[in-house]
Amino acid sequence: MPLYLYLNIFTILFPLLLSFDRKVAFYKNWPYLWPAIIINAVLFIIWDELFTQAGVWGFNPEYLVGVYIFNLPLEEVLFFITVPYACVFIYDCLNAYITKDLLQPYAKVITFALIPVLLLLAVFNLEKLYTSITFTLLAAMLGVHYYYFNTERLGRFYLAYMVHLVPFLLVNGVLTYLPIVWYNNSHNLSIRIVSIPVEDSMYSMLMLLLTISIYEGLKQRFALKQYQRLAV
Repeated sequence: MPLYLYLNIFTILFPLLLSFDRKVAFYKNWPYLWPAIIINAVLFIIWDELFTQAGVWGFNPEYLVGVYIFNLPLEEVLFFITVPYACVFIYDCLNAYITKDLLQPYAKVITFALIPVLLLLAVFNLEKLYTSITFTLLAAMLGVHYYYFNTERLGRFYLAYMVHLVPFLLVNGVLTYLPIVWYNNSHNLSIRIVSIPVEDSMYSMLMLLLTISIYEGLKQRFALKQYQRLAV
């Protein structure tokens, strides 16, 4: 039963159908969204391929269609398209319907608390590849985002991240409980949210932050070009 494929369809179906909502009009941002998703997907697929080869995680063929791209099942490749799409959709919906940036006053404190904690956990768990690499990359990405955007978008990012945890727990819960995706516990902290490795929550934050950073950067660049044209 290709359950992983069904999860991908479930993940993107409603965000895709609701992309034409008049208030959000998410489809209008596709020119910035798809390059962000593609860049994110390429980087994460390379990472995924390397970790699969290293035995950090793997996939149960019982729940797959049986089509592979290198060592990755088709469904895993689709995951890096469907999940970022759905997450950025959540981000844009929250921006459209919640006009006040509720977490902006706390964004700097959250960011500068997360970065050292992540780096310390990475340093003290260097032999655990999933833990050390994920936490290091997330700390670096938080720093890069703060450098380019300061706290302008971080509050809204953190709100979107917290909301996204609801579908995250549902989808990843199914993936890890059956399991469709298995993990080698020698490469993680062996701390589970029910069946989900705690690293998955940081991996998801990294994926969402990378995609939103590129997405917002492209929107900002386009807006600047439009302004320069009007100013001429």
